[in-house]
Amino acid sequence: MKVLCIESSCDETAAAVVRNGREVLSSVVASQVDIHALYGGVVPEIASRRHLDAIMPVIEQALEQAGMTLDDINGVAATRGPGLVGALLVGLCTAKALAWGRGVPLVGVHHIEGHILAPFLETELDFPYVALAVSGGHTHLYRVDGIGRYRLLGQTLDDAAGEAFDKVAKLLGLGYPGGAVIDRLAGQGNPEAVRFPRPMLKRDNLNFSFSGIKTAVMNHVKSLGDVVPEHHADIAASFQAAVVEVLTRKTVAAAEEERVDRIVVAGGVACNSGLRRAFATLAEARGIRVVFPSPALCGDNAAMLGVAADAYLRHGRHASLECNALPVWSLEEAGFQE
Repeated sequence: MKVLCIESSCDETAAAVVRNGREVLSSVVASQVDIHALYGGVVPEIASRRHLDAIMPVIEQALEQAGMTLDDINGVAATRGPGLVGALLVGLCTAKALAWGRGVPLVGVHHIEGHILAPFLETELDFPYVALAVSGGHTHLYRVDGIGRYRLLGQTLDDAAGEAFDKVAKLLGLGYPGGAVIDRLAGQGNPEAVRFPRPMLKRDNLNFSFSGIKTAVMNHVKSLGDVVPEHHADIAASFQAAVVEVLTRKTVAAAEEERVDRIVVAGGVACNSGLRRAFATLAEARGIRVVFPSPALCGDNAAMLGVAADAYLRHGRHASLECNALPVWSLEEAGFQE
């Protein structure tokens, strides 16, 4: 089973060919970061127009890297949601046209589902496990009992963790996107220099809140007057330490509550070195296996869709050519229905 996968939920235009839901034959990502950096964040209209320009060249490149043509493809998968509706429509409509034109089935995949199944492209992993999907748009905890079998355990009530990283970077004048810059600066600073709050850490639920940390950083910056570059590293390290502590402790608590000894951490923020170190330390102490996808599979990409797409196609779960993009979509609704 060779599936052409297309991802366009935000500002990356991506295509990949995945064989049997486990082997990545090609993966191509066209980024729009330089364009949106001028505005300090993703501009939906611009993102959609850039997807229109990039979608077919990216698909052609993915097929070429895989040594295939559309005649060799057994199915087409695309991100159906959630995401920016205009951006989603570019990828989904292209996938519909290709599936119809070649006479192969179409499947629509949930964006978060792609992230939390991405490790299967690189390693063996048993079910069940707890998955933390953490990115610029999402901070969700799920229990994963199998492909298509998900249960939401907790989620952010306001900002996503990655969004908080970007906003703090903007406060410090570090540019967009801010996650990598904050991570790099944090390695040069003192994580105990400022005691930023750990919102909801002591609550008896598994939800998150990051707007308060962002506000605390803003108030701290105001109290300093002029934030000279010498302050940046300590602020970055202290902010990152607060976010990382909340993410790790909540996720490990979820695993213990669900009585599972496996955790998957996926999404763009899973590239953060501080988060990876903290999970390694905490999980080792608790006897829990933590799996991170490689950095190339943490950011938005199309290959990650291949795991779920292969399973759905094999079970005959095809999408209608009349299906629409879903900017808001529950992962539990996207999975197999009982």
